[in-house]
Amino acid sequence: MSENPGVPAGSEPEPEVIELATKVFDLARQGLTETLAAYVDAGVPANLTNDKGDSLVMLAAYHGHAPAVEALLVRGADPDRANDRGQTPLAGAVFKGEDAVVAALVAGGANPEAGTPSAVDTARVFGKEDLLKLFGAH
Repeated sequence: MSENPGVPAGSEPEPEVIELATKVFDLARQGLTETLAAYVDAGVPANLTNDKGDSLVMLAAYHGHAPAVEALLVRGADPDRANDRGQTPLAGAVFKGEDAVVAALVAGGANPEAGTPSAVDTARVFGKEDLLKLFGAH
């Protein structure tokens, strides 16, 4: 019998899988680029998300780790993957004032109009004219 209502018995991840995922999410938050890249190269999905829908890119971006963001994007991570609240890594980086991350995401193909609020909307709220120019927004 499943311990989680609505989840079929036997479909819960093994404790070792949860432990590994937790470790990989922490690597993204901490910006430990080489180790994070090694896990993705070994088979961890580049678009892995946590229980809030935050991707590895989102966590690395929000915590200001441009090299980790770049490493994930090179390995196929989606720069526009929104979390469960509709937020994208680019909007989060704009909100946090992480200009190097913004540059990495834009170079990696992130759409400044994606998400709610979008990176463009966030830049407007904070009066970041330089980013609006970068995004081609007026």
